[in-house]
Amino acid sequence: MKVPVLTAKHFFEKLSTFQTKPAFEEVQRFFRDEGFASKFLGIRMSNLFAVAKQFTQMPISEINKLLDSEFYEVRMGAVCIMDFQARDKKITVEQKKELFNLYIAKHDKIDTWDMVDRSAPYVVGGYLFDKPRTILYKLAKSANVCERRTAIVSTYFFIRQNDVTDTFKIAKLLVKDKHEMIHKAVGSWIREAGKRDKQQLLDFLDLHAVSMPRTMLRYAIEKLDKHEKDIYMAAKKEKL
Repeated sequence: MKVPVLTAKHFFEKLSTFQTKPAFEEVQRFFRDEGFASKFLGIRMSNLFAVAKQFTQMPISEINKLLDSEFYEVRMGAVCIMDFQARDKKITVEQKKELFNLYIAKHDKIDTWDMVDRSAPYVVGGYLFDKPRTILYKLAKSANVCERRTAIVSTYFFIRQNDVTDTFKIAKLLVKDKHEMIHKAVGSWIREAGKRDKQQLLDFLDLHAVSMPRTMLRYAIEKLDKHEKDIYMAAKKEKL
């Protein structure tokens, strides 16, 4: 198979060959209710991921160009490439740093929940695992909802290493957030952290179940047994 030229221009040309009208209509419907201002090419995710995989070794300067694209699929391709690079066991410390810095510097271009979820765990969480995590607490207080989502989603890397402290600390900062994108993320991530340390999850729920948004609570208790679920849902209903 011919090795592709690893530039933003060639990535766009390759990706564009997979444009279809059904995919365009599908992605438009997907973001219709989210107030998302972007243009779409109309690429199915399976094709997008496959193209991104071919461009895994793209230089950081070219990834930067992809992030400046007006098209959602091109920016999604950029974060997929970043994710593939961050997961590579041969990645150097300097490369990890470059990916992290690019993610933070261009966060305004990483502007959908799926872009965050695709790349934050390894690009941000993976870089910060053995470093101070102050920036996550700064992001948790941001006015930008995607930055707040990055704060909690990045901790997934920590959770996989049985390190759940920051997940619960950041969840506490976001527990009364008004945005549904945050409700689902916080609920999901403390649920995952609870698989590693159930007592911390129960302690968190004892303090916050009554006041947290219902969606967040439902996601958080999803893996608890029926009796435990009933207790927390009953407490929520009683408060209402």
